[in-house]
Order: sequence, then structure tokens, then C-alpha cells
Amino acid sequence: QVQLVESGGGLVQPGGSLRLSCVASGSIFSIDAMGWYRQAPGKQRELVAVMRKPASTNYADAVKARFTISRDNAKNAVYLQMNSLKPEDSAVYYCNADIWSTAFRRDNYWGQGTQVTVSS
Repeated sequence: QVQLVESGGGLVQPGGSLRLSCVASGSIFSIDAMGWYRQAPGKQRELVAVMRKPASTNYADAVKARFTISRDNAKNAVYLQMNSLKPEDSAVYYCNADIWSTAFRRDNYWGQGTQVTVSS
């Protein structure tokens, strides 16, 4: 069974930084895309950043130049470095990944989410 676990969320002041981590575990053969989504109260879940092998990245316009996504494929992990945080960045951040299992099944997985709150 495959699962994604996020960590690193918390409360930070405007202009501050936070680093989110997500680690996939289970019967994993390979991971194609790994990325981050976020959902604020009353709003639709939106893509924040995604990274595909070998190193292709996409960022939402609202976070480009401030956030950086990275991966450690040996650890089945993806990270999101968030700098110059704004109150509008406050949301639950979810890890997402397209994963091939050792049984050669490809499925999409979501983590449980980690809360990020940007406030003075």
C-alpha cells in the first residue's frame, strides 16, 4: 500500500519562510510526477507546483519566484521551499504524486494535508 505523508506546516509571519516535505512510502517502483496543491477555506483546490522527471517544473503564477519545488528521488520525497510568504498563501497544502507500484499499477495519490498559516 502506498501513502504520502506531509510535514513542515505551521504559523509564520508575512515575509517569512517555511519548508514543506512529503515522503511516499509503500510498494513503490517509480514515481512520475510529484507536486503540491493548496486549498484555502471557501476556495477550490489549486496547483502550487509540480515536478516531473527528470527535472521539469510548473509553478502557479501566484507563487513563482517565491516558492521552489525540489525532489529527492532516492527518498521518494518532494519538498516545497516557501519564501516571502503572504497572508493569501494561507491554506492546507496537499502533496500529490503519480506512482507506479511494484505490481506495475499507476495511480494518483494524495497526502493528508498540512496547514500553513501566514499571519502577523
